[in-house]
Amino acid sequence: MGLGGCILMIAVGGILTFATDWDANGFNVQLVGLILMAVGVIGMAAYVSVYKRRRVIAPTTATPVVEDPEHRHHHHTM
Repeated sequence: MGLGGCILMIAVGGILTFATDWDANGFNVQLVGLILMAVGVIGMAAYVSVYKRRRVIAPTTATPVVEDPEHRHHHHTM
């Protein structure tokens, strides 16, 4: 579930909780809205945490190895 899905769950949950006055038999619409909002917030926090971890990867600053051609072909004679 991406960031858009999390925002959608929060929005639908908010609408069910605060903007409706439906009475369903054995079904609490406000509670379902609160649960949707909570799951959306948890999902958003998890998504941001994973996204943040991916972006913080530091680039490696390895020093390139440069070989001296004179040194490599130099032979010791005895």
